[in-house]
Amino acid sequence: MCGIVGAVSTRNIVPILVQGLQRLEYRGYDSCGIAVYDGGLQRARSTSRVAELLDQIQHTGLHGTTGIAHTRWATHGAPVVHNAHPHFSHGPGADAAERPGRIALVHNGIIENHDELRAALEARGYRFASQTDTEVIAHLIDSLYDGDLFDAVRQAVPQLHGAYAIAVFCKDEPHRVVGARAGSPLVLGVGRDGEGFLASDAMALAGVTDQIVYLEEGDLVDLQLGRYWIVGVDGRPAERPVRTMHAHSGAAELGPYRHYMQKEIFEQPRAIADTLEGVTGIVPELFDGQGGASAHRSFKTIDSVLILACGTSYYSGCVAKYWLESIARIPTQVEVASEYRYRDSVPNPNTLVVTISQSGETADTLAAAKNSPQLEVFRKKGIEVLLMTDRVDEWALSH
Repeated sequence: MCGIVGAVSTRNIVPILVQGLQRLEYRGYDSCGIAVYDGGLQRARSTSRVAELLDQIQHTGLHGTTGIAHTRWATHGAPVVHNAHPHFSHGPGADAAERPGRIALVHNGIIENHDELRAALEARGYRFASQTDTEVIAHLIDSLYDGDLFDAVRQAVPQLHGAYAIAVFCKDEPHRVVGARAGSPLVLGVGRDGEGFLASDAMALAGVTDQIVYLEEGDLVDLQLGRYWIVGVDGRPAERPVRTMHAHSGAAELGPYRHYMQKEIFEQPRAIADTLEGVTGIVPELFDGQGGASAHRSFKTIDSVLILACGTSYYSGCVAKYWLESIARIPTQVEVASEYRYRDSVPNPNTLVVTISQSGETADTLAAAKNSPQLEVFRKKGIEVLLMTDRVDEWALSH
């Protein structure tokens, strides 16, 4: 549920970063923060809402032309200020915390070998100010930095086990942001006058640019003023198409509602109507041109359904279970994706696996679907998983 926004520009990008965070508030978070270059690394963090972070920024006069921002949903470490992103690396040594920060980094995902990496970095003299796996990445990149941030990131990412999307910049190269992604989405926004942007969700860039590049699995991107450079998982320069985003920022705004849960509840009739507009229901014909033949085979052989989801999508799955069993008479199982991912389940080749993700990028849901035993059985038969999302332009649809 975390969110990333980054920018390189000639103007003050703090308002753009804050607006990006505001557009990501619908996803849920427990802390937020922003870091910019202003003669050095400057940072503001909060365990309250983005509005409180904005108050901090206005009070301190924070501004800069290069920066990153983040909304966090705690995984490693409690939701307290010192665990909030962005994280800084100060270099090794007992006096590190007293030195100006050099590397600033935000991260979505989970680094599963962070304990081993932390121990190795501590042995080299690095001191940690948080309990997060994210700070481990910042120190790792710092330990590899030798004047070229992109090269340091390229050396660091093979050591990271798990899912991640990162955006990082260095005070020694103040007009450069480097991004990397594996298992978590990251998009590049191409702006005017040489501006460039990074975000975990294209919605964060609505109103700023509609020219979006969806980075692929294993991609690294070197974002500088007036240009960007993408390297694929094979280490070679890669071309990725620039797509026009048709989303608008109003879809993610709170509007007249008191909070996003209320907004989600009251918009259910409209969401269902939009989903079913122009079709008679969720039937195999709906998927023609999008794996329709595979859908026909799947629907003919189904004798049970497994629904994988997290959060409110999980509760939607619980409602769907009642419908599927009472109307279609199909046995249905609903699992919390983050738990299902790690257990040894018994595959049934005639089970349809349905994943539900509003954003199309919920990391635990996608990881559970990708790694489930059922999916391995389905792949051998040429049958794919069914993803239900309201974001047709998202990363999950291409993976």
